[in-house]
Amino acid sequence: MRGGMRNPMPEQPADVRNKNFEEVTLGYTPEIAVDEAQRCLNCKVPRCMTGCPVNIDIPQFIHAVSEKKFDEALSIIKQKSNLPAICGRVCPQENQCEKVCVLGIKGEPVAIGRLERFVADHARAAGKDVVKFADVPKKGIKVAVVGGGPSCLTCAGDLAKMGYDVTLFEALHKAGGVLMYGIPEFRLPKDIVQHEIQQLVSLGVHIMTDVVIGRTFTLHELLNEEGFKAIYVGTGAGLPHFLHIPGENLNAVYSANEFLTRVNPDGRFQIP
Repeated sequence: MRGGMRNPMPEQPADVRNKNFEEVTLGYTPEIAVDEAQRCLNCKVPRCMTGCPVNIDIPQFIHAVSEKKFDEALSIIKQKSNLPAICGRVCPQENQCEKVCVLGIKGEPVAIGRLERFVADHARAAGKDVVKFADVPKKGIKVAVVGGGPSCLTCAGDLAKMGYDVTLFEALHKAGGVLMYGIPEFRLPKDIVQHEIQQLVSLGVHIMTDVVIGRTFTLHELLNEEGFKAIYVGTGAGLPHFLHIPGENLNAVYSANEFLTRVNPDGRFQIP
C-alpha cells in the first residue's frame, strides 16, 4: 500500500534494555521492510536523493526491497555508500533524505534509514554483504589516509574502488574513530563497525593501527620516504569544550569525549 502510516521500529522493552548495553533497536523483519518499502511513491522527481549527502539512488533500492530483491538493493546502495549498516543506524536521515520525502509533507516519510539498515543487516546475516565491483585497473599510485573515522573510511573505500593503493593509518588500536570511541554500544554495536571496516579491507584497503602520524611517521616521510603520492588527513573534531569552572580539572572528572573513549572499547567501564 502506498502512503499509510510508517512502520515502527521494533526495540527492546524498556524493562529489559535498562539492564544491558545491547543495541536498543532490533531492526525490521523482512515482512516489515517490504511493507515499509511499499509506502514509497516512486516520485518522478526523487527529492530524497537530493537530501542524501552521497546521492544514493534511494527510490531504486527501496523498489528492490518492495520486490524482496534484497541483494539487488544492497548493490544499489553500495554504489555510493561503503558503510550502509552504520549509516542506516546513525546517519541523521530525519534532517536529510527523510526530511524532504514527499510523504512527510502531510504524514510520515518513508523510513529510508531503517530500510538501509535492514538491507545491510540482512545481507550480513546471510553472508552476502560483499558486493563485487567491476575490475578497475590498478593505478600503481599509493595514497595515505590519516585517521580512521567515517570521513577517512569513506575516502579509503572510494579510492580503492578507483584503483589506488590505499593505506589507512589509525592512532588507536582499532579503526573507526567516533564510530568506535564516541557512540555507545547500545546505539551502534562495535562488531558491526568492525565488520563494515573489513568490507573495505576486501576492497584492498590496508589498515595500520597504533600508528601516530607526526611521531611514527611524519607527513614528509610518507611522501618522500614511503612512496605515497597523496595524503588525505581526517583527524576528526573530537576536542572537547570546557566550561572553565572550578573543579573541572580534578581527578575523576572527565569530559564526555574521554568518558566515551574509556567506556566504548569493549562495553565495560575503563575508569580507574
